[in-house]
Amino acid sequence: MNLDEIYVRALRAGYCGCVRPVLFTMRGGDPEKIHGQMIGILGHMPETLMAVAQWMLDRDKNPVEVAGIQFPGRVGVAAGLDKDGVAAAAWAPLGFGFAELGTVTAHAQPGNPRPRVFRLIRSGAIINRMGFNNNGAEALAARLTGAGVARGNNALGCPVGISIGKTKRVPLDGAVGDYLFSLETLAPYADYVAINVSSPNTPGLRSLQSQQELEQLTSAMTGRARELNPDNPLPIFVKLAPDLSRGELHELLSVCEDTGIAGIIATNTTIERGGLDPHDERLSGQAGGLSGSPLTAMALDRVSWIASNTDLPLMAVGGIMSPGDAQAMFDAGAALVQVYTGFIFEGPALVLGINKLCHPGAGKIIA
Repeated sequence: MNLDEIYVRALRAGYCGCVRPVLFTMRGGDPEKIHGQMIGILGHMPETLMAVAQWMLDRDKNPVEVAGIQFPGRVGVAAGLDKDGVAAAAWAPLGFGFAELGTVTAHAQPGNPRPRVFRLIRSGAIINRMGFNNNGAEALAARLTGAGVARGNNALGCPVGISIGKTKRVPLDGAVGDYLFSLETLAPYADYVAINVSSPNTPGLRSLQSQQELEQLTSAMTGRARELNPDNPLPIFVKLAPDLSRGELHELLSVCEDTGIAGIIATNTTIERGGLDPHDERLSGQAGGLSGSPLTAMALDRVSWIASNTDLPLMAVGGIMSPGDAQAMFDAGAALVQVYTGFIFEGPALVLGINKLCHPGAGKIIA
């Protein structure tokens, strides 16, 4: 065991042994309330603490260029962790190489009724049915304006991606206009935009993954991106569900290639319930998307298949709970990885471990 491994293991032991037990029992153990409080704390972290975090955690990152974007590191914040950009300035000091804010919608909305987040501790998993609760695209634009963020200026120390979804009250035949409003509102601030058509928590949303619907949406999005900046169009990524068949994936990859999509994010949460610890089976009937350890093998399978069937660059997300999981994604062809549930369960040691211990290959990297 080398010094890097010792450092990562010590940091993990401190988080899992001391910090996590306290976090998981705060606010009556309510996962959503705890999450909101911690994002708020990160968003108001004093500069001195930010500097200490940066000294401890923001090191040994492996830079890469993907879709024309210079990423200082290969592990990023997955969408959902910081929906409204409250903690946007904290992610780079914590070691992240990029942060995907959102998912935001054109109009503010409260999301689904509570409770809507369930922590399955023994399974290392979370079930959520949040339903795109957020303050809306214009509110995020205002927050990023206040932080001095503009596309490509690296004001937060790392690239900013923004995930956009469909407003729940907007009918499916109005989805394209709804997504375009968010794109136009947020394009001045984003280094890339991710189209979320794969959340299981907005009724009908996954139908936008059908070949015809996705072709219409992606054509409109990439076309508008070219209109907004003909010389340097904003890269558009598409986030796909792990529950798609290989036949469906093949059709959708062809659509993405034909319509000028810059890359693929795989995967979102799953509606399957395999791999749960028997102690957590009581929660298996809760509606929503499952993330964490039970998703690891499924997400890796999808990433491996996608990487073998397209030249589009890949961001891998889903079930990345250890540096070994991230390494497997890199070996499968991912250029970048994102974490959410792994960060909740493993803390900053997961990000540091991926930065220090993983050795990405060529991946699907494009200049």
